[in-house]
Amino acid sequence: MSHSAFFYGTLLHPAILRRVIGHRGDQLEMCPALLLDHTRHKIRHEDYPAVLPYTKSRALFIDSGRGDLPPEERTVRGTFVRGLSNEDIALLDLFEGDEYTREAVAVHPLGPLAPLSSTPVPRSDPLAASNGATDADVVPLTAPDLPPLDALPSPLAAETYIYAGPLSGLSPELWSYDDFVRENAWKWIGTDERDEYYAEVDRRREMDGKTLHTEIVDAGNGPAGSAANDRAVVAEFRE
Repeated sequence: MSHSAFFYGTLLHPAILRRVIGHRGDQLEMCPALLLDHTRHKIRHEDYPAVLPYTKSRALFIDSGRGDLPPEERTVRGTFVRGLSNEDIALLDLFEGDEYTREAVAVHPLGPLAPLSSTPVPRSDPLAASNGATDADVVPLTAPDLPPLDALPSPLAAETYIYAGPLSGLSPELWSYDDFVRENAWKWIGTDERDEYYAEVDRRREMDGKTLHTEIVDAGNGPAGSAANDRAVVAEFRE
């Protein structure tokens, strides 16, 4: 079975996608795309983003005093990828972990589909040939302007990874594509061929998808045996 996916964070980078699925992706096609009525946020104390439907993230903006966002800001720019196998999806689920759920969405293409094999492979990628391009060639630091929302091409069916953690774990500010790429993508790939490659990708694989866990934290502060001392708080933590 073939799958299509929309990536908006670390998997925007073709080199990271190749590392996660474990092959060059010669059967995959990709293009820039736009997801409407969703917002991208920073996860507190992390360098990767979360996306939520605006029906859920709206509370972040209202509580912060910003108010409702205009429609053009309720959008997430990313990459549409077609041709993923069941095995690829299983590895992507493992990489994303239980901090996200895979959900069906409709995304609007912002350009023609092109083979992933046409994307230069960085020298730091162990799947690459020795004469591959540099990492900076793979993901543009600045994306082109969006067309008017009422002039977007017809949507394509895809799946994407929606944040499943608490709203309290997110920053209310929007995290743009340009800022994410400039600030953080380099942290997720090897920069020295003598180093261990893609340490974060491999660490997540070893965690078997369990990136979010809950613990019961004793919050009692009363005398021993009192009702006040029996209270507890369920807290969620990221590995």
